[in-house]
Amino acid sequence: QVQLVESGGGLVQAGGSLRLSCAASGSIFSRNTMGWYRQAPGKQRELVAAMTSGGSTNYVDSVKGRFTISRDNAKNTVYLQMNTLKPEDTAVYLCNYRREWNNVVYNYWGQGTQVTVSS
Repeated sequence: QVQLVESGGGLVQAGGSLRLSCAASGSIFSRNTMGWYRQAPGKQRELVAAMTSGGSTNYVDSVKGRFTISRDNAKNTVYLQMNTLKPEDTAVYLCNYRREWNNVVYNYWGQGTQVTVSS
């Protein structure tokens, strides 16, 4: 079992910044992917950014150049630095942990943290 604890969400004005943190605990496998998804009301959940334990990253096009994902493998913690925030970034942001074992994918999710960007 893996538990994910998120922090850093809040209310900011357009153009502002937030830094999200997510710490994983429990049965952590050294090879994994951690990242952030977001979901706005009435919209599909989408991947925002993800990073493997080996250092590979992936971003949705709409946040490239504004958001940066990083992680500390020793602390099993992933971060999302969000700059130049826009109202369309408003959503619940969910931390995700994923690993594969015997060709089976295991996904774990945080409780979500609200990010609201006002214009």
